[in-house]
Amino acid sequence: MQDDMREARLAYIFANMSDAVCITKKNGAVLHVNNSAAKLFGLSSYEGMKIWDVIRFTEKNDNLIQLFLDAVTQGRDINSLVEYEANDGKIYRLHVNMTYMNEGSGIFVMVARDLTELVRVNSAFARYTSPEIAKYVLTTPDGEKQGGQTRDVTIMMSDLRGFTALSTKLHPDTLITILNHYFEEMTAVISRWHGTVIEFLGDGIFVVFGAPSADPDHAEHAVSCALEMQNAMMSVNDWNASHGYPALEMGIGINSGPAVVGNIGSADKMKYGCMGETVNLAGRTETFTTGSQIYITERTKAQLRSELTFSDEQSFMPKGAASPMKIFAAEGLGDIHMTHKEYVMRDIVSKPEVKFFKITGAKNVDGEECTGKVTQLSDDERYAVIESEAHVDAMQNIMINTYGGGLLYAKAVHVSGKQITICFTSKPDNFSSWVKSLI
Repeated sequence: MQDDMREARLAYIFANMSDAVCITKKNGAVLHVNNSAAKLFGLSSYEGMKIWDVIRFTEKNDNLIQLFLDAVTQGRDINSLVEYEANDGKIYRLHVNMTYMNEGSGIFVMVARDLTELVRVNSAFARYTSPEIAKYVLTTPDGEKQGGQTRDVTIMMSDLRGFTALSTKLHPDTLITILNHYFEEMTAVISRWHGTVIEFLGDGIFVVFGAPSADPDHAEHAVSCALEMQNAMMSVNDWNASHGYPALEMGIGINSGPAVVGNIGSADKMKYGCMGETVNLAGRTETFTTGSQIYITERTKAQLRSELTFSDEQSFMPKGAASPMKIFAAEGLGDIHMTHKEYVMRDIVSKPEVKFFKITGAKNVDGEECTGKVTQLSDDERYAVIESEAHVDAMQNIMINTYGGGLLYAKAVHVSGKQITICFTSKPDNFSSWVKSLI
């Protein structure tokens, strides 16, 4: 009596399991299927069928059919994640386990678990954070817990020059299209160099190297990544030009050192974050860059194994620091070099006068009006030389009044005596006419 009840209970469980279960002979002939398997594979009858015959013959199902053939003909167990296309065309992601019962019974038990929704959720999670953070949260024992740890990392901050002004002139759909393509190109490079995108900051990217996964070469990887990102901007702008979109320019700042990394937030909402002085200095370093420039700190430079090629060396006083910090305009690291578009400076004979204001602190415009004469202009109209008695520090931002209805912003990239070489960082609509008036 008890045996009959146990068999009835087992038969009920088998028939009503959510996992699809098939039992076959050692030659692949199907003996039994449960309700889930019959529904998944669209079976109304399976008499005389082999396990591989219950699968719809389509290209997407080749791998699943081959798994069954290999298991039966070679008498071995299988355990795999494969795609399956049902009779109605719906695509499933199945975890398939096929076990050979080699204890005299000579049968196989196949169990297929539908992981379609789980894979979709995991994929969406990875897209809304990053694959590295998703893997950390889902596979690490403490991945979902609040808290952090101090880790030696390298921080990269990137930003598009003049994009805020540009965004006011573009349709929102166009703006998002341009940004999405730019982010797609950049994140592909970041992924190759083992960086983790913490978040997108408007048109900027906040990346950490060395977390969540430890990376002893985080500084080397960060600088190599930055160089390749700048080179990738050429293909980004080729794509923009082919679609009638404006060209973009990116600046990158990099700093290395200890930072607190981990899950930040409340029990209801958390994110994987990174904070500390190292992060703040990376952001400060990025503000000194112009388009197509990479500035790295001396902390990062000290951790590089390959030879660094740099075109400029500057220094600034970090907030609360006792001594200035050096930063270097990286041009190459080992065999990786940044590709620049060549330009030529041409003299302006008339030397027209301009009035400008220095920008200090948190983008505050100094009230003192400065004057100078424009003596040179690059053929690509990105750089100019102003001769002025005013004292301007290297890397200082200035605002020029073009008297044509727009304000022009630039950064002093080199200062030698009275000669101030500037790079235009934001151009008003009348920029071309202003340049023509100079020439």
